[in-house]
Amino acid sequence: RNKKCLEHLFFLAGGMVHEKGLVPQELPSWLTKITTKIHESSGLFPSAINHVLINEYHPDQGIMPHQDGPAYFPVVAILSLGSPVVMDLSPHLRLRSSSDDDISRECGGPERDNQHSFSVLMMPRSLLIFKDDAYSDYLHGISDSPTQCYKQVINEAEALSYSENSSGEDGDNKILHRDQTRVSLTCRLVPKVHKNLFRF
Repeated sequence: RNKKCLEHLFFLAGGMVHEKGLVPQELPSWLTKITTKIHESSGLFPSAINHVLINEYHPDQGIMPHQDGPAYFPVVAILSLGSPVVMDLSPHLRLRSSSDDDISRECGGPERDNQHSFSVLMMPRSLLIFKDDAYSDYLHGISDSPTQCYKQVINEAEALSYSENSSGEDGDNKILHRDQTRVSLTCRLVPKVHKNLFRF
């Protein structure tokens, strides 16, 4: 089942990310128009976005919970095209361990809000930007199922106001049907750029 998550088409634009930084390539002009607009309108990136990962997912494909590597500036912008999808964010293991210790010391005191798992509904042509705790303390992933059940997402009202054709209800659970291919553009900034990284 996990193997299915890896069998999707992808394309790297901007160059190869190495542990020491980015070995750059110029972004295509059509993609630069998109990244420039995200950079200028969001005000969250200190310089121009220089790396984009383009993934294509079929309805039964997802991606395992993960964090982006330390080579990136801690802000990520994801543009979704095609099928809607639910992205799940869950606390990193180190955060859950810290929470367990706190609860033990406080004899069952309340858990901090930022230690809860949550989900985001990503509709076609939507842009998700996450940073701060969501970037550093949470894993993000998408289940590999054409039908996703969820009880609550933090942006449900806003997301469904754009389209209600792909969702339904089954008792207390809400259902999202992924009925077509989804393409995602994950836009990031690699601060360290090395043009001659492999020159000895």
